[in-house]
Amino acid sequence: MSSQKESTARTLLVALLVCLVCSVFVAGAAVALKPTQLENRLLDKQRSILAIAGLGNPNMPSSAVRAMFEDTIQARLVDLDTGKFSDKFDPVTFEPLAAAKDPELSRALPASEDIASIRRLERYTTVYVVEKDGQLDTVILPVRGYGLWSTLHGFIALKGDLNTVVGMGFYQHAETPGLGGEVDNPKWTGQWPGKKIFDENGELKVQVVKGGVNPQSPDAEHQVDGLAGATLTSNGVDHLLKFWLGKNGLGPFIANLRAGEA
Repeated sequence: MSSQKESTARTLLVALLVCLVCSVFVAGAAVALKPTQLENRLLDKQRSILAIAGLGNPNMPSSAVRAMFEDTIQARLVDLDTGKFSDKFDPVTFEPLAAAKDPELSRALPASEDIASIRRLERYTTVYVVEKDGQLDTVILPVRGYGLWSTLHGFIALKGDLNTVVGMGFYQHAETPGLGGEVDNPKWTGQWPGKKIFDENGELKVQVVKGGVNPQSPDAEHQVDGLAGATLTSNGVDHLLKFWLGKNGLGPFIANLRAGEA
């Protein structure tokens, strides 16, 4: 009986030691790979920004993406409370999503304002600017909001008139493949270039409509077809755009930039 107990104890000890050794290797691998993972995440975001801004293409090698981004895109920090550029943080290293979780750098959104279902709004965010011959050519604005299953993270790029869409897309989400996941489909994102965000009176008019856009409608230039079979994701995209381009998001910044007061 004692030998059986000793054998069981040894087996458990060996199993415990194997688990400990494996956990050390897994933890070590996670720590060692974290810088690479962060670098790849940054690269994916830069690739998305370039594509949405109509620069480069999704198949560009990593070195070309980094070089084009550095040569073409300028990151700028925006104070969302004032709607103006700020020097408070380095826009390259500042993390808006982390700031949104920090009570010192964010505020809770009341339900009446939180149409994008993001709960908290950071006080600062990073936008991306393209200039040509000293003039604003394109501004790329961050957008995010809840769809059906996930928060969609993306960008919308506007021409220098701060009204005409250059491109719109998402670099991170977990919507249903074939349904809400079609926000990645080039056929859908291809509808956005040329659309107008505001009407002639400066009112926010952009809209994702259920079904198809009626080309005869006077609002057609502001509208994009909803995703077939994905009403909640389509509504989520509509809501997040109206939040970020509206008065509680980046709307004041867009107005200040247009007036030359940012």
